[in-house]
Amino acid sequence: MKNEKNILVIRLSAMGDVAMTAIVVKAFLKQNPDIKITMLSRSFLKPLFEEIPNLDFYSANTKTEHKGVIGIYRLYKELKKLKIDAVADLHNVMRSRILSFFFTGKKTAVLDKGRVEKKALVSLKNKAFKPLKRTHERYADVFRTLGYSINLSKSENSKPKPLSPKLLKIIGKQENKLIGIAPFAQHKSKSYPLDLMRDVLHTLSGKRNTSVLLFGGGEKETEQLTALAEKFENVICIAGKIKLRDELHLISNLSCMLSMDSENGHFSALYDIPTITIWGGTHPYAGFAPFNQSISNSLIPDLKKYPLIPYTIYGNKMLEGYEDAMRTIEPITITDKIESLTSK
Repeated sequence: MKNEKNILVIRLSAMGDVAMTAIVVKAFLKQNPDIKITMLSRSFLKPLFEEIPNLDFYSANTKTEHKGVIGIYRLYKELKKLKIDAVADLHNVMRSRILSFFFTGKKTAVLDKGRVEKKALVSLKNKAFKPLKRTHERYADVFRTLGYSINLSKSENSKPKPLSPKLLKIIGKQENKLIGIAPFAQHKSKSYPLDLMRDVLHTLSGKRNTSVLLFGGGEKETEQLTALAEKFENVICIAGKIKLRDELHLISNLSCMLSMDSENGHFSALYDIPTITIWGGTHPYAGFAPFNQSISNSLIPDLKKYPLIPYTIYGNKMLEGYEDAMRTIEPITITDKIESLTSK
């Protein structure tokens, strides 16, 4: 289209945030088909955007040629050739702000992270315990500031993807009901105790015509998940075996995903998969719950016993005396929730 406008969208990390961005960008382009988006992110996250029409992905190599102020300026010179008309900064960090500055003269909008209200939510004194604006809506607000309309209640999620022979070889019987579990998170305050997760797997592995797929990343997680899978029938470790694109295709075929407050819950939400999240020191009120999921799918610790939850927004803190908070979420609560979502 000759009059098509090109919006540069910046979101470089983290994986879960970029997945949330993909949901919003897809809805935006569906509702604004005369707009083109140049999506700037890390190269390995490209599969999150591959099937979104009218979108070009541009890789930011922040550890090499795009490192530092000089590297950011080099990135600007590269992007300038693409005839950018406006900038939507969905990251709001120093790197993205510098890049946006170089586009002086172009209309620019930046993410409001809601730092003040988030600080009040995790305060240990006079806590303001109430739901904050969803992160997806915060991203949508950036496009609204640029002058465009977007209604996330009208968003459309992707359909299940065909499974390649490689994936079918890994999971075995395709007719089995597939339940995904991502038992780890980046921080301890967001990771469900491994001994309790074994109890969850013990129950699920005994169900007929059901396969449990374990997702994770990194060498240590892969070793732990491999060892877990070896203890149970019908439990398969996916970690370390496939790249992100194949992982997303596999997730799109799940009957249910069980995740911590981490990226896997956002991956499954991309495909409207029923997603259960387990929360520890963080809380869905901060706005990071997977998209379009019932609040009843968020399992949280006993707040009467642990009233200072949430005490961290991103999970990078552990409050003394709260180390066992997640143990108040019993394995039977989790398995019953999975059963209720997969039996529909």
